[in-house]
Amino acid sequence: MFSRNHRADSINGILFVTLFALAAMQISQWPWLHQLGISPLIVGILLGIMYANTLHHRLPQAWLPGISFTARKILRLAVILYGFYITLQELITIGWAGFATAAIMMTTTLLLAYVIGVRLLGMDRQTAMLTGAGSAICGAAAIMAFEPVVKAKGHQTSAAVATVVLFGTAAMIIYPFLFQLGVLDLNVHGWGIYIGATVHEVAQVVGAASDISRDVCNDAVIVKMTRVMLIVPALLLVGWWWARSSTDQHSGEERAITIPWFALGFLATVLFNSTHWLPQAWVNMVQQADQFLLTMAMTALGMETNLGKLKGVGIKPFILATILFAWLLSAGYGITYALTT
Repeated sequence: MFSRNHRADSINGILFVTLFALAAMQISQWPWLHQLGISPLIVGILLGIMYANTLHHRLPQAWLPGISFTARKILRLAVILYGFYITLQELITIGWAGFATAAIMMTTTLLLAYVIGVRLLGMDRQTAMLTGAGSAICGAAAIMAFEPVVKAKGHQTSAAVATVVLFGTAAMIIYPFLFQLGVLDLNVHGWGIYIGATVHEVAQVVGAASDISRDVCNDAVIVKMTRVMLIVPALLLVGWWWARSSTDQHSGEERAITIPWFALGFLATVLFNSTHWLPQAWVNMVQQADQFLLTMAMTALGMETNLGKLKGVGIKPFILATILFAWLLSAGYGITYALTT
């Protein structure tokens, strides 16, 4: 796609996505959106979908490879750089209870998503797994990381992201309300673990926990980052299992195992960031750049989404996400209470 004959058109496609991503970054800072914890990633995919289903016919076809490059290759780079949000020192501070709660909730939520989504609701495997990843790990960022592993299509990714927007926003209202009611027997540390291990997006974790207290918010963010860290073994295991369970319809032969090397790159970035060799000002710059790259990738995925196909997905992802949300609320409390009291 970057051959001499097509290089300019491909770059134009990337620049086109860049303009939309810049707009998404600005729109996400509108006070009412920022207060709701709506990240630039969510705004980006919505802008992309709006364009894809209104003015897409005006886009030169030669630019499409640039959009695809952004949705695939730049996505992988963004996932790798996401490791600059995490250090091993921070993860250690939450203790074994925080780590165990995050690991148990991630594992059980992913398993439930597949069993309920595919076996009971009759959903396609990709949408069920992406919906589970959004609920189990870190919202839209996890969905984007799983997308190339399960070889999902744009409309499947968009459906999963929509569930994160709905239930992550609901979480920011429900958790502080439960705290005010005083019906859950958790201390400050327990509340931090509970929120960090069960709320979808990082921004939504901050939104839910900051309404309770600063100490709860600090613990919640660290536990949330632990869930993000667990995306590495999750991607490796799902990639291995997906390849073994996906057989060629004609020959019955197993497909080659796809190793998500970008997950290992993410882990390497976390290890490097833990050395603190880079000044904090540089780390902040990398984090800002990564947020923009993630927004670009999400916007490009939106531009590949046809609402006609999204309608075909139906209401099942939202039914599944509702069940998973109930599981996160109930089982998350039970496990947190058992491990912190």
